[in-house]
Amino acid sequence: MLDFKQKLENYALLAVKIGVNIQPGQTLVVNADIVSAELVRLVVRKAYEAGAKLVKVNYSDEVVTRTRYDLAPSDSFLEPPQWQADELEDLAKKGAAFLSITSTNPDLLSGVESGRIADNQRISGQTLAPYRELLMGNHVSWSIVAFPSASWAAKVFPEASTDQQIDLLWDAIFKATRADQADPIQAWSQHLDGLKARCTTLNDNKFRKLHYTGPGTDLTIELPEGHIWCQAGAVNGKGVPFLANIPTEEVFTAPLKSGVNGKVSSTKPLSYGGNLIDNFTLTFENGKVTDFTAEKGSETLASLIALDEGSAYLGEVALVPFHSPISESGILYYTTLYDENASCHLALGAAYAFTLQEGTTMTKEQLQEKGMNQSHTHVDFMMGSPEMSIDGIKDDGTTVPIFRDGDWA
Repeated sequence: MLDFKQKLENYALLAVKIGVNIQPGQTLVVNADIVSAELVRLVVRKAYEAGAKLVKVNYSDEVVTRTRYDLAPSDSFLEPPQWQADELEDLAKKGAAFLSITSTNPDLLSGVESGRIADNQRISGQTLAPYRELLMGNHVSWSIVAFPSASWAAKVFPEASTDQQIDLLWDAIFKATRADQADPIQAWSQHLDGLKARCTTLNDNKFRKLHYTGPGTDLTIELPEGHIWCQAGAVNGKGVPFLANIPTEEVFTAPLKSGVNGKVSSTKPLSYGGNLIDNFTLTFENGKVTDFTAEKGSETLASLIALDEGSAYLGEVALVPFHSPISESGILYYTTLYDENASCHLALGAAYAFTLQEGTTMTKEQLQEKGMNQSHTHVDFMMGSPEMSIDGIKDDGTTVPIFRDGDWA
């Protein structure tokens, strides 16, 4: 059995070798909360050992972030972060890789006036759009991993003692990411092969529509012509493979922007903008959200839907079996990085260009013509359950069961 130090070494190795897959002579940009410095230092060392030319670390601090929201003037949130956008876009165009180490505090902005959060989300989204388009088109390598903060661990394991909470969350992270295995690189290779096989089966079927049924959900989603089912293992513009998020259990594609109709109910809380949205429903007509309800976080959900024209439409359809490792752990992580890999999910906002044949070579206008949604945001929400059934409908009307009782049929 590996000890903590060995597991952490494996975790850092996975982030560098499987996640961004840093190449000799390449620059790595690491965006991380200051509490994750222990992991950041390991990542930096392993990146240089792999031949990185430069590792640039950008630290944030949730206490500083909250202080700004509490005390800064309102017009502070209307100030475009142009300096940040220019730097990131320049680094991306020069071929840098980008690693985010998230230390989620789901309640960080609880109680903050919703307009301040919405302004910051909108202005940041608009300003960083060129950089994010490079990432969402897989022109460069990027990946996301997590580091347990005390506030996040307390949210996930409220019944445990304070000194146990971090240890429990680390154990869960190491297991979900396969960092607790003697050869985590090989373990990930085998796992990704399985996800690729699922994608092949779905792509071979060329479904025209998907029909979801489950508690509180009766939803039909049309898929665009030329859609591609993908998994998080991707290839950048130079042909180098990378893994966009660790862990991952999903296969996904893009919906036709105007082809979503019916009602969907959430099955896990959504942490968005430092606030939780829980027990919510969305009603779609011709692709657009026309009505919604939420037991908690209604104002936050409203601001998300109204962020821009595309935030009221879907950009991703993802399939995850209920009996997947993260789901079977029984842990509610309160962060999309983990909870989306325990449940089928959808995303409000932008579609990924690479989920359409030749999509990465198309202009934004061409992608729109093909029915791919455009937005400055992309927010996943969980809607899968043990009762979920999904049927694939072909052009000739043939219906094929994809999911029954929450699992692959």
